[in-house]
Amino acid sequence: MRHLPDWIKVKSPIGSRYREMRGLLEKYAVNTICQSALCPNIWRCFNSGGAAFLILGRTCTRHCLYCNVSNSRPKKVNHSEAIGIAKIVNYFGMKHVCITSVTRDDLPDGGAYFFVRTIKEIRKINPETTIEVLIPDFGGSEKSLRKVVSEKPEILNHNIETVERLYPVIRPQADYKRSIELLRRVKRIDGNIKTKSGVMVGFGETKEEVVETMVNLRNVSCDILTIGQYLRPSEMHCPVIRYYHPDEFIEMKEIGEKLGFSEVKSSPLVRSSYQLNE
Repeated sequence: MRHLPDWIKVKSPIGSRYREMRGLLEKYAVNTICQSALCPNIWRCFNSGGAAFLILGRTCTRHCLYCNVSNSRPKKVNHSEAIGIAKIVNYFGMKHVCITSVTRDDLPDGGAYFFVRTIKEIRKINPETTIEVLIPDFGGSEKSLRKVVSEKPEILNHNIETVERLYPVIRPQADYKRSIELLRRVKRIDGNIKTKSGVMVGFGETKEEVVETMVNLRNVSCDILTIGQYLRPSEMHCPVIRYYHPDEFIEMKEIGEKLGFSEVKSSPLVRSSYQLNE
């Protein structure tokens, strides 16, 4: 693997809250994308009492070449995970929580029902906690999307991940236009919900393509944007073509703000659920 530039390297201190988080996740058999995706911010987030919860198991039905989440035949869904997540949110007093999932093309509604159930369980005992859902594309099903939107999460996130030209290589089972359309539909169904999307850079895209992607997101009224550096999980994954300098992330942030995003988080270690409880 390529040598990491200094600005990518992070310290990994293990504090008491980190241990508490790991213990509760094991107790309630709850997964996080922080662990499954090898997020470089896991130490910081767990130590601050935050996490991005991963529902519908740990196995994805798709195979994206950048993602560390395992892909094979998924197991049955754990029907108690929503209750476990709600209890962990309550234990840490999380002000904001992100719920994401593996893609489950094997389920009739793509797993929309379990997003709904998780939102309901969190709100039962944590009515003040704001909820962000980071959803898959549900195979383009508007019916499934409407199920989630009807629960009125404060933020609905769907990551575009990369530029359109690279989809056939990086995300062969996904569709760029379908993802853009999903974000458009959210605003059409409920214009009060904030929409969010994320882009990773370093796959070999051009800056012009990144800006074009930003424009496409703003054309469907996407409110919030995250931009971060792609980090290769293993030799089996897509290689990093180049590492962007922190100054380039500042430049992309400024471009995003000029395009009209209400919030842009852009730096090498930014991820979709960056600094949830900070």
